[in-house]
Amino acid sequence: MTQDAGTAALDGRTGAQLRRQRFGWYAYGWASHTFEVSVISVFMSRYLPATARAAVGDQGRLHVLGIPIAPSSLFAYTVSFCAILLVFVMPVVGAIADRSGRKRELLLGFGFAGALGTTAMVFVGPSDWQLGTGLLVFAYVTYTCGKVVFNSILPDLAAADERDKVSSVGWAYAFLGGGIVLAASFVGSFVITDSGLLARLALCLAGLWWAAFALIPVRALRGLPRMHRRDISGSVVTAGFRELGTAIKGLKAFPITLLFLVAYLIYYDGITTVTTMAADFGQQELKLGETTLLTAILIVQFAAFGGALLLGKLAERFGAKRVVCYSLIVWIGVVVAAYFMQAHSPAQFFALAIALSVVMAGSQALSRSLYASMIPVGSEAKYFSLYEISSSGSSALGPLLFGLALQNTGSYRVAIFSLIFFFVLGLVLLIPVNVRKAIRAAGNTPPASL
Repeated sequence: MTQDAGTAALDGRTGAQLRRQRFGWYAYGWASHTFEVSVISVFMSRYLPATARAAVGDQGRLHVLGIPIAPSSLFAYTVSFCAILLVFVMPVVGAIADRSGRKRELLLGFGFAGALGTTAMVFVGPSDWQLGTGLLVFAYVTYTCGKVVFNSILPDLAAADERDKVSSVGWAYAFLGGGIVLAASFVGSFVITDSGLLARLALCLAGLWWAAFALIPVRALRGLPRMHRRDISGSVVTAGFRELGTAIKGLKAFPITLLFLVAYLIYYDGITTVTTMAADFGQQELKLGETTLLTAILIVQFAAFGGALLLGKLAERFGAKRVVCYSLIVWIGVVVAAYFMQAHSPAQFFALAIALSVVMAGSQALSRSLYASMIPVGSEAKYFSLYEISSSGSSALGPLLFGLALQNTGSYRVAIFSLIFFFVLGLVLLIPVNVRKAIRAAGNTPPASL
């Protein structure tokens, strides 16, 4: 009889210990998700291009390593650069996590480093695009490395039948935490009329929130299993890429898991690019004001809390894969609707935000729990580093496509509509994935509902 990875990890812990560790895991998501919300989705996506425009003018070009870059595309290209850089960094992170077993220490180390970089964004002046770009790269890379370790802890906290639920609750509270920080910035917008100063203070607040609530898992995550501890002698860089190669070769033995991973990296690229560029699209193309944009993104955060819990419940009844497939159909509708939206129409933007929020957190949470069930016991961080490498590597394509479409057509509508490719292709690849067979092939026990 096979044994699920989560079941193996849960052995020997009392109910109280497990509840405490899950609380610590939820708390880290609550703390760190403000980076995705306040930094990526709202403030840095607009403030960084603004600093570039202030430095060279609307029609000017930045020159990075001899490459001319339009100021409006700086943020998109920076995110693409981070995604490519992470391909080389995350294998090392996965190797250290699996070989040392010190997931808690690594998670918090990356977390506090990312929080420091985010807090330091308060010093990015109106034309300091170089400093802003450097801090964004640092914070983005440390946040994502922490996310690798964070995701790999999921099998240690939930057995097969609870994994969708725990993953969904984790995403729900992450969006709630991010929403509260954004709400504070929203209130600040009524007092602070200087949009640049508001952005800098909001970025600083996001970093402070992240650091403050990351103190909870310092204690709550003590006692996580270290059952996969291995010798960590030798170069972790060499070991990282060696274990990445092992993971890639290993996935050849799990072709269904590999097919799911390919589907995920494609549709996840669409999800992250839409959410990353939404505020800039609303401001530049739809001519919506600061208050409208903040209100819409606040709607997304708080509605996503309920959406994650709702999709988690639906997964218990209909199975996670089926729910993710239907969520991708909603995403396709979101992209099409965005193309046809009228300018100066807050009501339309709010309606789109509600539709997006219902599926955003749930599609990500259920994808994470599905993948966690389809990987073998003992190498969770290694396989989740591959999961993040795949999504980050492909996520270079979405912002790059968006940036190229914007730079060559000057139309945010064309840029946003181009992202429909990722959702359609992702859905086509996901439909034939046999989840039950993949879970059994990895040596795990399928949940009751698939």
